[in-house]
Amino acid sequence: MKILLTGSTGFIGHRLLLRLLEEPAVPIRLLVRNARKVSDGLRERVEVFEGDVFDPLSLDRALSGVDVAYYLVHSMTAKDFRERDRLSAANFRDACIGAGVKRIVYFGGLGVKETASEHLLSRIEVGEILCSMPEQVQTIWFRAGVVIGSGSASFEIMRHLVQKLPVMTTPKWVRTKTQPIAVDDAISYLSAAKDLKAEGNLVVDVGTDALSFGDMMLQTAEVMGLKRYLIPVPVLTPRLSSYWLILMTPIPFNIAAELIEGLKSETVMQNDNAHRYFPAIRPMTLKEAVRRAVDEIIQQQVVSRWCDSSAGEVCDINYHENSLNDAVYKFRKVKTFPPEMAASVFKAVLTVGGEGGWFRYNLLWKIRGVIDKLIGGYGLNRGRRHGTDLRVGDSLDWWKVVDMRDGKRLLLQSQMKQPCCAWLEFLVEHDTLTITAYFYPRGLGGRIYWYATLPAHYLVFEDLASSILKKAETL
Repeated sequence: MKILLTGSTGFIGHRLLLRLLEEPAVPIRLLVRNARKVSDGLRERVEVFEGDVFDPLSLDRALSGVDVAYYLVHSMTAKDFRERDRLSAANFRDACIGAGVKRIVYFGGLGVKETASEHLLSRIEVGEILCSMPEQVQTIWFRAGVVIGSGSASFEIMRHLVQKLPVMTTPKWVRTKTQPIAVDDAISYLSAAKDLKAEGNLVVDVGTDALSFGDMMLQTAEVMGLKRYLIPVPVLTPRLSSYWLILMTPIPFNIAAELIEGLKSETVMQNDNAHRYFPAIRPMTLKEAVRRAVDEIIQQQVVSRWCDSSAGEVCDINYHENSLNDAVYKFRKVKTFPPEMAASVFKAVLTVGGEGGWFRYNLLWKIRGVIDKLIGGYGLNRGRRHGTDLRVGDSLDWWKVVDMRDGKRLLLQSQMKQPCCAWLEFLVEHDTLTITAYFYPRGLGGRIYWYATLPAHYLVFEDLASSILKKAETL
């Protein structure tokens, strides 16, 4: 058996990849838009094909000789996501048929067409397209509700709300029923699907007991040792709720809006195929799933996050090395240190941001983050996956890690709302730490923005460089 895995740099896909790698006898091939997101350690254990589901030629190459193909692709952040999803699903199905793939495994959402939101309707349409030619390729279509795990968008919303708000005024949609599933259980189903003995297409609804979103928040608070109160009000529309969520949680407006639209309609299981075909998997309760997620966060063992990968500009890497050479404005700060400290200096560089903050002028960073949130960006509270470890593709507050050379270089690309493209580079060379901001302005507004923020750069960069060296001394 040879497996092709799409979406391997995403929240579900990365965890599934690690599970599949536990079976060394099964060859695994990855189809990724950007091969630099695959770590050197993983490259030694898998085949990596760079391509795209919108490029039939790259699909044909990646699927050649494959028996089971996992489809974990979704264009949630794109404006025309339904059209893109239909096209990518049809491309994938046709390429699988052409390559003689025996089975497609797809992970979609619970819901029925009559009441589904645009987002859920798109997931349903993708499943129908993949299943549309059963005589030529078999499709196993898993349908899940809210996925609970460290790093999932739904869980991060609940965790931040219950941590920050002892009393919550809640709209009607928090009473809508759904059936959550622990991310580890979802991965177990997906992994087991490759070996399932079954003929023809199969739709498998998965999840634990049906709960309202309000009940889920109360149970989450209980696991975290908190007492919380929900007060229902009739005036909080989904749009108003979305604005509230972007201030209280790491989730940006467009994703918050899609999730809330999905919660307006009931998403419960329509069949018992999970029990019939996968009896060995016993889904854990919501409290067990939350407890495991919280433990992973405390122990800094978050494997993947909701913003690791996306078809949207804000989550993907569109950096090329010559982008820095094209930058119109640069601001650079250089500090020296004893050569024997070089390794510790780079370790200190890798700890910036997240809960550790941005040192003395953290307040300035927070103010800029709040402004970014209010205009639809990520702000600072997206945080980071791990306190001391970074990898290409990781999110770091409003930055994205686009290049990293161990012990030498960390390059971040800005994803805040601003009239320019911006990068922040940390270089550690022998006895020198160099921090450089690169700006490529868009029009007059970009140039005004650069000069308006220039005074802050003098304060922030001096402190940033000095604080990194001080932290290195403690390491």
